[in-house]
Amino acid sequence: MITAAADGSSLGNPGPAGWAWYIDDTSWAAGGWPESTNNRGELTAVIDLLHATAHLPQERLLILCDSQYVINIATKWLRGWRAKGWRKADGKPVLNADLVQELDLALRGRTVRLEWVKGHNGHALNEAADTLARAAASAYQQGVAANTGPGFAR
Repeated sequence: MITAAADGSSLGNPGPAGWAWYIDDTSWAAGGWPESTNNRGELTAVIDLLHATAHLPQERLLILCDSQYVINIATKWLRGWRAKGWRKADGKPVLNADLVQELDLALRGRTVRLEWVKGHNGHALNEAADTLARAAASAYQQGVAANTGPGFAR
C-alpha cells in the first residue's frame, strides 16, 4: 500500500495558491497558480497523486487529507453529482466541476481510501504536504519558480 498526504494552500483564498502530495523525501510533488483557492489546491493535490501512481493500478492507495471537502466529494457526493449532470441536489452547478470530473476519472479502477487527519496537528506526512503546498503558494506570491519536487519514485 502507498500512503501519502495531500494538501492545498491559498494565501488570500482566492490568492496565490499551492498544492502538494508527500510520501517521503524522495517521493513528493508540488505546484500552484498565481491565483486560486485552497479547495482547488486540495483537489489538485489528490488528482496529481492519482496520476503519478496510475502506472500501479493494482496498488492500494491511502491518502491522508485534512480537507473534509475533498473527502466528501470522493466518498459521498461524486456518484450523485455525476448522475445529475454535475449538479448538486439544489440544481446548482457543482463548484470546481472541472477538477471534480477529473477526480472522478482518476479514481476509476483504483482502490483508494481517503482518511481525514486534523491539519496543523503534528501529523508528519500532513505537515510535510502542508509545508510544500504553502511554499508553492508563497513562490507564486513572490513571482519565483516553485519547487515541484522529484515526483513519484517507484
